[in-house]
Amino acid sequence: AANSRTIDNYLKRAKQDEQRKIKMLLLGAGDSGKSTIFKQMRLLYGAERSDDELRMFGVVVRSNIVYTMRKLCSLLHNMGLEANLDMESREAEKHGGGIEDLMTCREAYDDLRKHLLKKNIAETAQDHVSGSKRAGRNDWVGHSPRAGQAANNNAEQFLEHYESIRILWRSATMKKVWDKRAAINVFDAHQDLLDSVTRIASPDYKPSVHDVLISRVRTTEVVNEKYMINGALFEMYDVGGQRSERRKWIDFFDDVTAVIFVAALSEYDQALAEARRSNRMVESIELFRSVCNNHAFENTSIILFLNKKDLFAQKILRSDISAQRPFRDFDGPRKNFDSGVSYFTQRFKNCLISGELNDSFIHVTCATDTNNMEFVLTATRKIVQNENLKRSGLGID
Repeated sequence: AANSRTIDNYLKRAKQDEQRKIKMLLLGAGDSGKSTIFKQMRLLYGAERSDDELRMFGVVVRSNIVYTMRKLCSLLHNMGLEANLDMESREAEKHGGGIEDLMTCREAYDDLRKHLLKKNIAETAQDHVSGSKRAGRNDWVGHSPRAGQAANNNAEQFLEHYESIRILWRSATMKKVWDKRAAINVFDAHQDLLDSVTRIASPDYKPSVHDVLISRVRTTEVVNEKYMINGALFEMYDVGGQRSERRKWIDFFDDVTAVIFVAALSEYDQALAEARRSNRMVESIELFRSVCNNHAFENTSIILFLNKKDLFAQKILRSDISAQRPFRDFDGPRKNFDSGVSYFTQRFKNCLISGELNDSFIHVTCATDTNNMEFVLTATRKIVQNENLKRSGLGID
């Protein structure tokens, strides 16, 4: 009888622990900022990153720079701006500008076109092998198996050609190209990495918190972390947002306490990387519609993060919302942040077939801003905990 009571008590405690556990699912389209929010949770509530993890992020950061510069060089070519580079280079030589540089911006561009563009990589493979040996100086980041071979190859190319990257990035011509980056879907926050090329190329480079937050690795498998916060166990799951990854979502719909749906405000004028004719914001709205009306989430708190508010504030100054075909009904003042946010907030609210989305469940966020995310995640955590207690009959209305 005593053993039976012990087992019963154990099962009762296990059931209570399971009921108190808060399972949070991060959902949203690709590149909306889910993984950055996931990193912020780790930063605020989890363990510090090990040197092994930081070395992996060091490789990823360097790889991100090469990936971005490849796309920018191709866009520069497609925009027909090589003549601008020639003119800028001649002017710099005439006036003695950039005398500390080893090459002109045109020479830097030619170097990158030769060595970084994919169609030329095979031709320069032998140079790259010898270059990687030179790059293998006493470098803190070094090689990281966790980052994958492609990222390591890119990182080695970065060390070989970082001076060309730095010179071309600083050119006036590249600023014109950067302004048109929506056409190639580069990650906006990587401007900070390109501004820091010399620091990132240093042999003693160790990724900063900001570097880690803005580094980009496509999520192709479900990642989860557990955090004990004020006596409550939180499990957070980050899943890939690209269309090809969404079939995996269904496996994680059971017993979800809360869904944090992340949509990027700044992507109203961009196309999906995997479907060039599809508008990213439209994709996010339709995806949100399918999530919030899914029977699996009938008793689940759904919280909406309208992310990348900083980039949105910059973009509306040069890209009119109503000029985009899906959003022609926007009649608010142009270049007005609050009007733009209100418009897209209502578009998401209109997705609910029944009920409504309480304003306290909607946050306008900047996932790379730790102070902003600490405030938002704390508010979100309190809402989720209280909603969880309500469903258990213990909450405060």
